[in-house]
Amino acid sequence: VREHWGIENVLHWTLDVVLDEDQTRSRKDHAPANLAVLRRLALNIARAHPDTKTSLRGKLKRAAWDDSFLVDMLLNMR
Repeated sequence: VREHWGIENVLHWTLDVVLDEDQTRSRKDHAPANLAVLRRLALNIARAHPDTKTSLRGKLKRAAWDDSFLVDMLLNMR
């Protein structure tokens, strides 16, 4: 039971809060599954970045605004 809540708190809660996954409107064909994979990829890239002072949402916003920060994030992938 504890393992289930650990997954819920670490992954699903983060996807919902940081990326607003519950508010997505894609419901047709393979779009929901494809976008879920892309969201998880973006979350893993943001987590791999060594900057611990910036929130995950802040990192994603900064990567969207600043191409050099995006490249820096991509270079820090594991």
